[in-house]
Amino acid sequence: TLKSGYALVVNPKNNEEPLPAYEKLSAILPEIEKDNFLLRAGNKDGPSVDILKKLSKEAADKIKALEMKGVDVKLEKWRYYPAGAMAAHTLGFVGYNENSLQGIYGIERYYEDILSRDSEESYTNFFAEIFIGVKKSVSEGTARKGDVVTTIEPTVQSYLERIIGKIGDKWNSDLTGGIIMDPKTGEIRAMAALPNFDLNDYGNVESNLVYGNPMVESVYEMGSIIKPLTMAAGLDAGVIKASDTYYDAGSVTLNQAIISNFDGKGRGTVSMQEVLSQSLNTGVVYVMQKLGRERFAEYMRNYDLSEETGIDLPGEVAGLAGNLSSKRDIEHATASFGQGIAMTPIATVRALASLSNGGKLVTPHVVKKINYDLGYSREIIPAREDEKILKDETSGEITRMLVEVVDKALLGGTVKMDRYSIAAKTGTAEIANPAGGGYYEDRSLHSFFGYFPAYDPKFIVFFYSVNPKGVKYASQTLTEPFMDITKFLINYYEIPPDR
Repeated sequence: TLKSGYALVVNPKNNEEPLPAYEKLSAILPEIEKDNFLLRAGNKDGPSVDILKKLSKEAADKIKALEMKGVDVKLEKWRYYPAGAMAAHTLGFVGYNENSLQGIYGIERYYEDILSRDSEESYTNFFAEIFIGVKKSVSEGTARKGDVVTTIEPTVQSYLERIIGKIGDKWNSDLTGGIIMDPKTGEIRAMAALPNFDLNDYGNVESNLVYGNPMVESVYEMGSIIKPLTMAAGLDAGVIKASDTYYDAGSVTLNQAIISNFDGKGRGTVSMQEVLSQSLNTGVVYVMQKLGRERFAEYMRNYDLSEETGIDLPGEVAGLAGNLSSKRDIEHATASFGQGIAMTPIATVRALASLSNGGKLVTPHVVKKINYDLGYSREIIPAREDEKILKDETSGEITRMLVEVVDKALLGGTVKMDRYSIAAKTGTAEIANPAGGGYYEDRSLHSFFGYFPAYDPKFIVFFYSVNPKGVKYASQTLTEPFMDITKFLINYYEIPPDR
């Protein structure tokens, strides 16, 4: 809702001495901080300053009655968000741009033309309706004005935020995020990153950088969760089968650079299934070589990892995949296991969803309907039609392989669910050092994705955690949270078992 109130304003150039002014005002507003007031009101060369905001009319009338020189109150408006910090990065907030209220981040900014109101109009949003049961009273206005109905499910959003909060706290991560999406439609059920901020107190942050949504505005080298994309490309092109084998010596040398498995060990003759089950770098390099540089690059570009997804949120950036244009094998080799190329989390999720949904690239979105003030509604249909990039049989086969990863390899097969098929893969990536080049030796990015029920998926779930401390692999940090939220979603949506 859009609320109204008053702000206490002091003009240091015209006001009386700060201490007497403080004593008079604090009798009405005891919450005024003395030191802060004396500092700001005593700056005789400074501009007018807002001392306190969101004051009642009663308090404003008492201040006016003092008739103090250089002290005044002004009418102000602000948005109130009943859910507080929930979905802060997705919702964004309304703030002042000079003298006008505008959407600054998130949905508030992207759908500003729909959501903006004249100062006299009330403003009720989707979260107000859900959390405080307010029924929208449709008022007359232009056809462009209305309310947006999001794809976000508040209970799921709350649970996701609780889970990523536990991840961040347990491992002292610099940043942790998660996305839950319907892989067939692109509807985002939950999206969150921590640290976040309180939408009703957004000014109380250490840095304005926290306002940006890292799910769409930041790129990362994702590591081994990219391996299934490489394997799917090889399957789709017909250059490998899941049962095919290669000789794993533990490392491979390309352009005088050595690429090793995560533990530096060789496994001898192993199958393509074991490449995913044991997350072997040399195995996906083998698949890339079977495809050839150009064909491999074409498949990776078809996943649109370096493109914007078109999600209806502001500030989306494109990924970085210039290495795919290189004529050096080493650049394509590292890309095959998710290093040397960087993408946003939302672009990563969209690409991985294609493995589950028959090979289609969907358009992620957070708004599903607009209810216009004139009394009619419009469903939001992404402008871009789903693009087919993999064969149906490829989607089925890579899914079967990823189910085997969960059933037999992930934490030794201990997380297998007897009545539900789950396809998943972990990723542990090195983090590039922007200062000195190369990669940090003591920092990593952990990622995890999975979808279920695997052969008719209702959800794809993605986690990532930047620089978790005191732990080496994503299987240790993110498997338990993934299984936790998987079981929650199965129960919450009453998803029937598939096996």
